[in-house]
Amino acid sequence: MIIKKFQAVTETEAIMLAKEDLGKDAVVMNIKTIKPKGLFKIFRKTQVEVTAAVDENNDSDKKTESKTSAQFNDKINEKLHPEQKVEDEEAKALNEKLNSLAKLLEEQIESQKKETKSESDKKVQKDDKEDSEEKKSETDKKTDAQETKESIRQKSINLIMEQLTGNEVSYTYAKQIIDEITHTGNVRTLDDMLSCVYQKIILKLGQMQPITIQKDEKKPKIILFVGPTGVGKTTTIAKLSSKLILEQKKKIAILTADTYRISEVEQIKTYAGILSIPVEVVYRKEEIKDILPKYKDYDYVLVDTAGRSHKNKNRMDDLKGFMEAFDEFNVSTYLVLSATTKYKDLKKIVDLYEDISSFSLIFTKLDETDAIGNILNIKLDTGMSLSYVSYGQNVPDDIEVMNPQVIAKQVLGGGDGYGSGR
Repeated sequence: MIIKKFQAVTETEAIMLAKEDLGKDAVVMNIKTIKPKGLFKIFRKTQVEVTAAVDENNDSDKKTESKTSAQFNDKINEKLHPEQKVEDEEAKALNEKLNSLAKLLEEQIESQKKETKSESDKKVQKDDKEDSEEKKSETDKKTDAQETKESIRQKSINLIMEQLTGNEVSYTYAKQIIDEITHTGNVRTLDDMLSCVYQKIILKLGQMQPITIQKDEKKPKIILFVGPTGVGKTTTIAKLSSKLILEQKKKIAILTADTYRISEVEQIKTYAGILSIPVEVVYRKEEIKDILPKYKDYDYVLVDTAGRSHKNKNRMDDLKGFMEAFDEFNVSTYLVLSATTKYKDLKKIVDLYEDISSFSLIFTKLDETDAIGNILNIKLDTGMSLSYVSYGQNVPDDIEVMNPQVIAKQVLGGGDGYGSGR
């Protein structure tokens, strides 16, 4: 399977480019609009990007033609857009400067520093009237300076607390993090405080747990995806399947037990057909022992389960029984959650699924919310490992292993976050 992307001013032009390069049998997988970025974006037009795929063959002439075509296009783009490289480098340098953690809050804290200084000056003036400078002791002067310093420090703490809680980090955990870095008294400046909070959040998020096979594990590895209805399990499976095939060259099969909704079965079959992945529909758990031996030489078997409401005990019991059918196999379980779900509901969902199995967490729909503190809250509440984040409908682009640095920046009020062209 060959999968390539093509850009043009219009959708029709982009599809024509795909057909010219990959042939008339090319299948369009995804179409999206690419808005111009960078310092000179006002002078550039919006582009349409088409992702297309075609079955790979051994025709060396076609491969040579495709390679030559790609080289030719690169030369054309170089001549038409010579400013692109310079522009991108300038934009990158600018973004690196703007993403400094110290820069995130310095403007906000500056006004408060001025306010504190003004209050201090007024106090000094008042003291001068009541008592002469000659009579004022050195101890009093040191005390005033210390009070001013402590005032600025406390306002820095308050401002960071506001950033964390404003991004839905629970007050309890926000205070815990700040207390852990301030109780020693070694943190003196806003820069120190921000840096320490940033590092502390990264440490608390812990090591990510993506899908992997250890050297001593037997194949195939069964990956179960569970979670409530509507969180995006099927789309997540499609994205991960694409990445495992295209990036890691793994051999994949898919089982779907989501037979309650015909549309979900058809959706996963469509994705699987494009990538030449075999799909098995499981109606009863007893079928599993007969199906899995077919894929003993595969690396992974990804299993899509039906969405279960955490409020429906009978459905949850059915899921538990279904999962028990995989006990004799090499299994990992991933609980898929939406980042848009309220923290109270997230906690109930995680607690209920925790009674069924241990799992790692996948968060979807990060492009639909600006406040992602719940990711940190759930991690600290449950101790469960984090794995992937998903932030759109594009397959396979809009999913990746969670980056603790991105999460830490976003809850501190810096960075655009996932799904925003960061």
